[in-house]
Amino acid sequence: MHANLKNQAKKIKGIIFDVDGVLTDGGIIYDNNFQKYKRFNVKDGQIISHLRFNGFVVGAITGRASDVVEKRCEELKLDFHEHGVNNKLLKYENFKKQFDLVDEEIAYIGDDIIDLSVLSRVGLSACPADARYYIKENVDIVLASKGGDGAVRDLCDMILEEQGKLEKIIQKAIKGEM
Repeated sequence: MHANLKNQAKKIKGIIFDVDGVLTDGGIIYDNNFQKYKRFNVKDGQIISHLRFNGFVVGAITGRASDVVEKRCEELKLDFHEHGVNNKLLKYENFKKQFDLVDEEIAYIGDDIIDLSVLSRVGLSACPADARYYIKENVDIVLASKGGDGAVRDLCDMILEEQGKLEKIIQKAIKGEM
């Protein structure tokens, strides 16, 4: 990993992500009663509890309002989640104030145009492997995984590793101390 990315990752205290196309593959399934279904990857969810245990603030800002997503955010015990947001920058600024963080201390992962205002300000910006080319051109790192397939996990593992916390989590798991 490039030295600059390592330095950026070491400063991170808060991690925010988009949902559709990041925590999910971006697909929405409707049944005949117009019930919405979304698929989440448990690998992304698993790391969030470790982030919170290690003192990170974790949140989501999503453009779509969805009961399914809101329930998933609550299940993950996110510190902050905003739904049906048109202006993500405004919610991002609220997040910074609420948790007393500055841009350099925040990582954000997004995959589409609506995310660019936040991606351009944070200390570490990322997108899933399947983001559009113009998103990839405007982030610090393009992750190895696609949205809904572990992209959030990729970013979080990288940050934890650069801060010397991932190995401790792994060792605790090996010892059965989780």
